[in-house]
Amino acid sequence: MVGIVIVSHSQKLAEGVKELAEMMAREVQIAVAGGLEDGMCGVSYERINDAVEEVCGRDGAVIFGDMGSAVITSELVIDEMKDDKLRLVHAPLVEGAVRAAALASGGADVETIVSRVEASWQQGI
Repeated sequence: MVGIVIVSHSQKLAEGVKELAEMMAREVQIAVAGGLEDGMCGVSYERINDAVEEVCGRDGAVIFGDMGSAVITSELVIDEMKDDKLRLVHAPLVEGAVRAAALASGGADVETIVSRVEASWQQGI
């Protein structure tokens, strides 16, 4: 099953999105990378990398970032891992992660999750 990574500048926000997504699909593995190691607001390459390693199995994983450096740092992690089943999804954090969890629980693969979540965002669904 495809794993999900939630990247946010805030640990509390990342954990809240995870909690909501798990309500839709408890069996999906979801990891968070929120805030900095010292508890401050920010983004940590190491936290994102660790979260990806936690949930990215043979079926891959998708990453959602809240904004700016969360997206940029996630892209760096993806580039370093060189895994074609690891993708950043360009969609709103909450809506995208919840929809991805529902799709993953239904057996969708990485490409299907990315295309459907991004398409629904573009169509305003």
